[in-house]
Amino acid sequence: MTQTDPHQEQPECLYLELSSQNEQPSVPLHTSISLFLLSYCECTSFKVFLVSAKPDTQSSQSWKSQVPTSLAVSMVHVKDLPVLVRGCRLPAVLDETGRYCRAGLAVVLRHIIDRTCEADPRRKDAASLLGFKKTCLKACAEVSQWTRLCELSIPSAVEAHLRQPTNPSLHLPSALLNLEKTLGEPVKVHNDDKIRRQKLKQQQKNHQKKISQDLQEDQGTDVTQPQDSQSANGLELQAALAKLYVDSGAVLSTTIRESSDIRKVKTTELPQLEHVFAEGLYFTLTDVVLLPCIHQYLSSLQSHNASALSQLPLLLRWYLQVQEVPGVPRAAQACGMPLSTRKSFTTGPPTIAETQQSSQANQESLEMTMKEVHFVGGPRPTMTKLKESGIEAVFSPHPCPSWTLPWDSLPEAVNPTEGKMSDVRAARKRQQLNNLVAMVTELARPGDTVVDFCSGGGHVGIVLAHTLPDCQVILIENKEESLVRGKVRSAELGLTNIGFIQANLDYFTGPFHIGVALHACGVATDMVVEQCIQAGATFVVSPCCYGFVQNTLKFTFPRRSVCLSVSMYEHMILCRFADQTAVQLPSERRLIGKQCMGLVDLDRSWAAETHGYSVRVMTMEPDSCSPKNNMLVGVAGGGAGGDNYATQ
Repeated sequence: MTQTDPHQEQPECLYLELSSQNEQPSVPLHTSISLFLLSYCECTSFKVFLVSAKPDTQSSQSWKSQVPTSLAVSMVHVKDLPVLVRGCRLPAVLDETGRYCRAGLAVVLRHIIDRTCEADPRRKDAASLLGFKKTCLKACAEVSQWTRLCELSIPSAVEAHLRQPTNPSLHLPSALLNLEKTLGEPVKVHNDDKIRRQKLKQQQKNHQKKISQDLQEDQGTDVTQPQDSQSANGLELQAALAKLYVDSGAVLSTTIRESSDIRKVKTTELPQLEHVFAEGLYFTLTDVVLLPCIHQYLSSLQSHNASALSQLPLLLRWYLQVQEVPGVPRAAQACGMPLSTRKSFTTGPPTIAETQQSSQANQESLEMTMKEVHFVGGPRPTMTKLKESGIEAVFSPHPCPSWTLPWDSLPEAVNPTEGKMSDVRAARKRQQLNNLVAMVTELARPGDTVVDFCSGGGHVGIVLAHTLPDCQVILIENKEESLVRGKVRSAELGLTNIGFIQANLDYFTGPFHIGVALHACGVATDMVVEQCIQAGATFVVSPCCYGFVQNTLKFTFPRRSVCLSVSMYEHMILCRFADQTAVQLPSERRLIGKQCMGLVDLDRSWAAETHGYSVRVMTMEPDSCSPKNNMLVGVAGGGAGGDNYATQ
């Protein structure tokens, strides 16, 4: 390991965290997962930095056994990180320009796979980690249960257990029980009809064999026979492993026409497929993420409460099956993970009866608390209830309704006309930008950092970077395709005051002065406002997709139930009808939708005001620029006042 200057030109730099435990440096799970994937993919496309907050980490030996010797790894102190990386939670990757940063576990892991396949297109095993449609762990944690499980729930639960391994309340955390339940659910895969018919054929074959054995036992004949490998491992496991062995001829004969009695069986009567890996039959990035977590968890549980393993038979089976994947044992050994074998567990191998019993036992305790809500009626009863309490949405006047950018004189790359955007849509987009840019230019000061959250292709951020050359502008977006378009546009303009971060917005932790978001979808608006409040920054946001607002791990609605005296379900009704503002709808219905938008945003403004913000809710000008034309402007230190509601 060598001390290297992180500011010198690098192809691409991968930054991984080293944490501290009992005054000794340790490798957190997110770093273990990243190192394991690098080893599995045999990827050498990155210059890897281990980031520590302690100056003497280099001399310690405790963590080095977990770093593959094939990687060229350097140490860097957290204060010496590049600015974009320092403003993100690790892991993070910085490109060669120093202006494009990828942050967050899922984003970084997907990028490692992309780089592996670019370096060696023959690595089909690496490409298959992204799944059938290349979408594995692509969605952010707020909307994807698997991303949430892999980035947050499982690592957090395992690390909490590892910190207090003797604490009985942490031996079977809900996240692990939820995974156990998921592994017991039927599997749906693309074109699974053929595999299910083969499974039916195998079941019939095994049934006939059992009858024959019973008959021979009755006749006193020795029935000891070699175990059928397909029967022992299950058809699902054979199908999964056959896909992984690229050079092997042991592929399922799905092209062979089945017998007529098998073909005549209805699809609904075919046997269900069982999990081999986390998301179904095939080994994906999800399994790569889970293996280091589950390995450390099972090893600790075996040492401190082995009897609890009997409640996780499906997880144990998954752990053993993952070890049969080519490349996994090699990568695990390189990362200092001695994988446990079937004989290592004192509970013995999980049986089918145990897995079924465990699945049934955990079913009741893991029922979802949030069930689908079926709405009856409209928002009028809730609106009437609020009005009787003296609560109505009232919009602040727009401070500069006629302000506009000089679009005709701006460079072409600033104009939001790229791609297939129609002239009509581009005109409306320019009107929307006029509103947000007017507010930001009024509030910004030279030297300020402005963050464009949920930036998409950079319509807002690029205009701000061009208009405010004395400010630094950072675009944050979790969709790579959109952010790359923004990067290309900024390069055409020669902008030097702009940076790009591909990440879910809560992976950004850096300081900033103004946060802006145009049509942040659903709860994303609340996440942006929360980020701004935590940073003490001004916010200028235009919400969208109110119907997607619902309780999450971070937020419960209404945000200020003390003020907005409605239940969660009444608030959801308001959100659903706040989306009823499309131009093709009757005017009376659009008016009700606008009032619902105002009430939902009133709740948001009150929540911000409890943190000392002064918030204005106004309508963008002209109001025809978008059906979602609300704009919230919040300034820190303005007291709890505001003019966004009326009290009768």
